[in-house]
Amino acid sequence: MQTQNTPAVQEADVIAIDQLRELNGKIAAELGKVIVGQKAVIELMLTCIFARGHALLMGVPGLAKTLLVHSLADLMSLNFNRVQFTPDLMPSDITGTEILQETDTPGRRAFEFVKGPIFANIVLADEINRTPPKTQAALLQAMQEQKVNAGKHSFTLEKPFFVLATQNPIEQEGTYPLPEAQLDRFMFLINVGYPSAAEELQIAKTTTGGAPPVLDKILHAPDILRFQDVVRRVPVPDHVYDFIVKLVRKCRPVGDESPEWVKKWVMWGPGPRAVQYLVLGAKARAVLQGSYLVRLEDVLAVAEPVLAHRILVNFHAESEGVGSIEIIRRMIKETAE
Repeated sequence: MQTQNTPAVQEADVIAIDQLRELNGKIAAELGKVIVGQKAVIELMLTCIFARGHALLMGVPGLAKTLLVHSLADLMSLNFNRVQFTPDLMPSDITGTEILQETDTPGRRAFEFVKGPIFANIVLADEINRTPPKTQAALLQAMQEQKVNAGKHSFTLEKPFFVLATQNPIEQEGTYPLPEAQLDRFMFLINVGYPSAAEELQIAKTTTGGAPPVLDKILHAPDILRFQDVVRRVPVPDHVYDFIVKLVRKCRPVGDESPEWVKKWVMWGPGPRAVQYLVLGAKARAVLQGSYLVRLEDVLAVAEPVLAHRILVNFHAESEGVGSIEIIRRMIKETAE
């Protein structure tokens, strides 16, 4: 239902939204051939992709995070590169480097730039927190500007472009916490949990036999770009904008809007990029659900993955066992009242 201050959806966009809703079901069914469970994770990843964001998947090893990203690239017909992040990985191993090559002229050599794995539609940064910050930072420009500067060379990355990173829990040995500046580049922090007993039984029966199934190509790059444009045009009612801004501002420990319990527990709150990602995430979710208008429930569905890594709790919160998720849930309840 349209509100007085909400623009109407164009007829072409209505058709596109209906198409994407149908494709959303096909994608989930196709991924179900190789991925058991993880429906919420898949939904968030698709939301992130169609919102032109980047996602950070948090979970212990062996939960099919890498397989999920690779499978998404297959069914979307996108170029895919995987980078295994290790302590000795260098920035040039990601962006590329110049090497000395023989030329057509005998006895003459020249430097030639060899592109790194960042030059792909989907880049899987596997175990991103196992490499030092200087190498993690090699992704920053590409994620923000979709460009790569290496020496005298400057390249624009092919669209669509996504960085989907996996991360082991920080308490495991041999990890380097991502700096806040790089965490903020990720639209979503998606927690990948253990499967249920029924799902684990299905994993045991279906993944220990013959060759894995081949996934059908459902989408192509031009389709994704078209749907991304449609997502940007989805109307948002004024009261939803107001809710998003109030929610983010109340999560900051500075200012008159935040309650005393936030100032007690929160060291660092979300910036304006959180507002942008809440709007875009809600728009993408609305389209995937077949809605022609962003609803408050769309915002609530993406609030935790958008805000969880943008709220840094202090010692008082840690000593009382309070994390960012508890703060988000309490703040949503208070803001919605």
